[in-house]
Amino acid sequence: MKAQRSHKRIIVYGGLAAIVMFGFCFAMVPIYSLLCKQIGINTSVPDANLIQPAKVDVNQPIDKTRRITVQFVAVNHNGLPWDFFPNTKRVIVYPGGQYKVFFHAKNTTDHAMTVQAIPSMTPPESLSHFHKIECFCFTQQILQANESKEMALVFQIDKEIPKNVHVLTLAYTLFDATPQIKKTG
Repeated sequence: MKAQRSHKRIIVYGGLAAIVMFGFCFAMVPIYSLLCKQIGINTSVPDANLIQPAKVDVNQPIDKTRRITVQFVAVNHNGLPWDFFPNTKRVIVYPGGQYKVFFHAKNTTDHAMTVQAIPSMTPPESLSHFHKIECFCFTQQILQANESKEMALVFQIDKEIPKNVHVLTLAYTLFDATPQIKKTG
């Protein structure tokens, strides 16, 4: 009789533990998103402003009363064997002005490869105010074996960017997008 109670207790506690663990796993995505938003880490799907050309007002006056530092970061996903880095690590810009920077890419392999750069930006409240006019991230890049190229980014920050934003970090992660050839046999 005592053994049956012990088994029931184990089953009840085990079932409760399983329910709690399932609930915790289910809640992890929204909790993680909320936490990242609160501390200023942007790991979500890129905002449309970051992955397509922006329509900007080229006649917008430049706001010389504000200076914003834009930092550039480049990362190769999963050990991608390319050299990939910003030629300029940071620039100081004025809202309303247009700016151009270059990223260097080199395929260090002995075969052609296709890659795609995926952007992310912090702080998140700057996303809707950072406008890419021209960007290598809009299309896949194909480089032959040991080929290199300079890839342009032209951008503008609009004057409505929140006053508390003084530094933006734009990071690109380079992913292998080379079509895989199916082997038959």
